Amino acid sequence: MGSYANLARRALETEMPIMVQMQEVLRGAKNCVSLAQGVVYWQPPKPALGKVKELVWEPSVSRYGADEGLPELRVALVKKLRQENNLHKSSVMVTAGANQAFVNLVLTLCDAGDSVVMFAPYYFNAYMSFQMTGITNIHVGPGSPDTLYPDVDWLERILTESKPVPKLVTVVNPGNPTGTYIPESLLQRIANLCKNAGSWLLVDNTYEYFMFDGLKHSCVEGNHIVNIFSFSKAYGMMGWRVGYIAYPSEVEGLSAQLLKVQDNIPICASIISQHLALHSLEMGPEWVRERVQTLAKNREIVSEALSPLGEGSVKGGEGAIYLFAKPPKGGYDDFDVVRWLANRHGIAVIPGSACGAAGNLRISFGGLTESDCRAAAERLKKGLEELVANGLVQDPVNF
Repeated sequence: MGSYANLARRALETEMPIMVQMQEVLRGAKNCVSLAQGVVYWQPPKPALGKVKELVWEPSVSRYGADEGLPELRVALVKKLRQENNLHKSSVMVTAGANQAFVNLVLTLCDAGDSVVMFAPYYFNAYMSFQMTGITNIHVGPGSPDTLYPDVDWLERILTESKPVPKLVTVVNPGNPTGTYIPESLLQRIANLCKNAGSWLLVDNTYEYFMFDGLKHSCVEGNHIVNIFSFSKAYGMMGWRVGYIAYPSEVEGLSAQLLKVQDNIPICASIISQHLALHSLEMGPEWVRERVQTLAKNREIVSEALSPLGEGSVKGGEGAIYLFAKPPKGGYDDFDVVRWLANRHGIAVIPGSACGAAGNLRISFGGLTESDCRAAAERLKKGLEELVANGLVQDPVNF
């Protein structure tokens, strides 16, 4: 006993979460400001918080609830899906965040040993979810060098030529880690390819409200499509952990199998969190969009801070809360650049290698108010100017 040999291979072969690694970096850096974690600076609506404050003494809040979610919340979400997302044939399951929704779906739709498809740069937790559930045949497709859109011609070849056909294809729209928005026509082509191949399509819509420059988010629906949504970013509910799955109502047996998984992970999402989600939803999408639009200035500020990297080095940012940047060539490991920026310049970002795109950086502009974002951007720009001019000037043993 006491040996790695006694630990599950699934766990051992799963990547260490990048945010755990970043916490170690930040512990060693003094007065470091974060443009790393994907969070927003606002809290849930005050009226909603006020309502749930009164619920702490309600006995039902301390008991188990329905596995699939509070009935009144599910009714409100079905209405929201129809009115806002044009999803008319979908049922809802409420989960403890979008990450748990993703794991629920992987466990329900895929077997260990199945093959799946995702596109780089990918969301690191999605990749880990496949690894830890025994799915090791992960086809990682390329994105367009110019737009970072998924390479759909590549997907068509994979779905046509692979035997057996990949069980599931997944995309995040708009994207994490890039902030790239997949246009509706391209998303529909992906959906059609999956339907023709007999593959599931899983779309993560966590950042549905985070759209800039007049772009509008869209969803696709079908009996081979499952959609994930989240309250975390939109309503500032990161710590409350509420997400939900919109799954096709007409697929026989799907609801029952999802319930098996749900009952063996959280049983149900936190009851008081679900009440907060319901009362937040009552504020309407405009409450969210007003706050999202304040991030347009943050995006501009951070984009300017990245200007030392040169024209064409920064991609994405049409949606979500991210920009994706390529540092100057010089043989640098992107994690070394991240450590150097944190320790020498007091600014934290995410290495692209965590997202299947080594040699890049993910920068989040959602977690700071405009004034704090300006201060962080000054550090970032100063660090990048030094990196471009002189390279990693600090001895590697010191960071």
